[in-house]
Amino acid sequence: MSKRQYFLHGMRDGMPIAIGYFAVAFALGIKAVAAGISAPESALMSLLNLTSAGEAAAIALLGAGTTYVELAFTQLVINIRYLLMSCSLSQKILPETSILHRLLMGYGVTDEIFGISVATDGALSPYYSYGAIAVAAPGWTLGTLLGAILGNVLPARIVGALGVALFAMFLAIILPPARKNRVIAGIVAVSMAASAGLTFLCERMQWTGFTEGFRIIVLTVTIALAAAILFPVKEASGEEACHAD
Repeated sequence: MSKRQYFLHGMRDGMPIAIGYFAVAFALGIKAVAAGISAPESALMSLLNLTSAGEAAAIALLGAGTTYVELAFTQLVINIRYLLMSCSLSQKILPETSILHRLLMGYGVTDEIFGISVATDGALSPYYSYGAIAVAAPGWTLGTLLGAILGNVLPARIVGALGVALFAMFLAIILPPARKNRVIAGIVAVSMAASAGLTFLCERMQWTGFTEGFRIIVLTVTIALAAAILFPVKEASGEEACHAD
């Protein structure tokens, strides 16, 4: 495919993500204003970060008057899972892909964009990532901005319902490959059960230091390692059928 085709393909796959991002970011913008962050500052934060959990934690900490050191460390813990995702995606990128392309692709590594990226056939083209980012990032940023400006106009029930959209969208990403492969379906089921069990255990035992970010890292590494050992995937011989321009 050409660069334009890759870009349009990425935009098509990224459109549902943009819609989900808009709904969730709208609620985030409301929380940002309540914490004393202005609408332009909220939008800029979303544009530069693209992380729901990280921004929600940052808003809560800024509202509580935390220090920048504590804020930075919290962001490191929550968002370090993107390092694992980037390492995984690096295996789908052709070796000749430039550093600039890799850096620009890294900006858009989110849970949902990672999901559609690993599901693509063949090598991952930078232009596919750019297409997904081109709709997802504005959706996240615009949602935050409008939430900060207009959020107080909506009823509380509607605002709360908007937060469910991202979870429904993420299910739409993981269910198709799970239906095609029983191993993937089993891993998804085990991951969900393990995540729910670990979260319940942390709350029951009051392990406050074992944050959501750490739980994601532990579960990701453990389950991915177990799956790689129990269900190894043979490497395809020859050149990749799909090449990035």
